[in-house]
This record gives sequence, structure tokens and C-alpha cells, in this order.
Amino acid sequence: MARTLIVNADDYGLTRAVSSGILRAHHEGILTSTSVLVLGSGFEASVGWLRDEPALGVGVHLALVGEDPPLLPATEIPTLVDKRGRLPISWRRLLPLVAARRVDPADMRRELSAQIEAVERVGLTLDHLDSHQHVHMFPVIREVVVDLAHRYNVPCVRVTRSSARGATGRVMRRLSARLERELRLDGLRYTGASAGLDEAGRCDLATTVQAIGALSRADTAFAELSGHPGENEDSERYRYRWGYQWGAELAAWLAPQARDAVAAHGFRLGTYRDLAAVPA
Repeated sequence: MARTLIVNADDYGLTRAVSSGILRAHHEGILTSTSVLVLGSGFEASVGWLRDEPALGVGVHLALVGEDPPLLPATEIPTLVDKRGRLPISWRRLLPLVAARRVDPADMRRELSAQIEAVERVGLTLDHLDSHQHVHMFPVIREVVVDLAHRYNVPCVRVTRSSARGATGRVMRRLSARLERELRLDGLRYTGASAGLDEAGRCDLATTVQAIGALSRADTAFAELSGHPGENEDSERYRYRWGYQWGAELAAWLAPQARDAVAAHGFRLGTYRDLAAVPA
């Protein structure tokens, strides 16, 4: 069975140096796909670069949390923002509000629609949706994202998975099974295996090779490895105190050993477009 590995960089548009690093990993390394963070400070400067990358798969990294302001004014999404018009800083603050029904799904839908349309206006065709801090895995948000995938004819949605021990891993496996079931019923496509959550921010060469090996053991035709590469030097990234190793991830995905691991484990590189083209 021919197997395809999608190597996707999240956060295109976070800064210009993140975007340029992602494109370098595509031109010179194993990266095949990226998810655009419309709220990032580098979005306006770098989103147009994607028009010159026909082989690169493009999706939207939908954001309901984070350091950057939403696209829409507070008057249009009042339950999604605080008194300053800011989004919750993290999923830990957003999810209790959603669970308590203090966030109107219509507000989420309006903001996320604006983000999708901002990418489409550049003339890009989207092949997948995922989300900043993986919030689309959770109830209510999950339903909004599935509806938007249909509305904007986006064929695929990421299913985030974890093999970690403990409560976090158990919760994520339960959520991934539920999202798979919903996507299957709705006729949307997803990979049968994925890595990147457990490795987030530290996908150096050894971790990359290990993740590719683990994905090869899954009984599936399509798998995804996601990460966060970026240029090592970046004066705009000081605001994001995530402890991520952007430069190390870029170096890993440029390394010949990463490409060797892809081949050694029987993968070919591809995109979510390839997944969408396979007959159901």
C-alpha cells in the first residue's frame, strides 16, 4: 500500500521569519503543507508569498485564543472577547467559558469565517482546517469548524492525536475518536494517524525521525506530522513566550536524515489535497 506523509507547519504568518522559515523547509526539506495563522503579526506581509507556491498545501490555523487581537471588532463577537476586545490567552481560559455556554457559537462562527475569507481573498485554495492550540477538538467548537468546512468547501480537517500517558493523553484520544466519527458522518476527510501534539515546540531531528517511525506503524494510507519551524533569528517573536525551538525544528526538517527517514519507512510526501483526491 502506498502511504503518504503530510508534513505540515502550523503558524504561517505568526511572523515574517516564521513564514520564511516555513517556505525554506518546503523548498529545501520535507515540508509539504502549512496552516495560516491569520491573526499573526506577519500575516499581511507574508500571505501573498503563498501564491507562488503551487505545490504547497494550504489550510487555515483557526484562532480563538492567543496573544493577537481578533479580526472582527468586539461589537460583532461580544461573547468571545474581554472588555479590551481581546481573545482568551489560551485554551485553558476559553474552554471553561464554552462549557458554561458563555460563548455564543455564532460569535465563533463569525470570527472564524472572517479568518478563512482573509486567506481566500488572496486567491488561495484551502485543503484543510485545524486550529491554534487544537481547540477545534472540543465540543461546540468542533461543530462550528465542521460546519465551516462544509460552508467553504474545505475537504479535510486535522484530527489531533496523542500517545502520551496520563490524563491529557486519555482525554485527547477520546476527543480524537469523537471528531473522527463526526467527520466520517459528515463526509469530510482526515488522516488515519498524526503526530505533533506531544512533540510541540521540540520537534528536533531525533524527535522528527522518531515520530516518522511511529507514524509508519499505523495502519493507514495517510498520516500527518505537524510542527513549528521558523528562522532562528526573529526580532518579532519576542511576544510569544512559548519556549518553542523554531530554529531546531527548521534544521530538522531540512536535514537529509529526515528525508531518509521518510523513504526508509515507506512514505511518499504529499498534502491534504492528495487525501481529498482519493475516492471515498
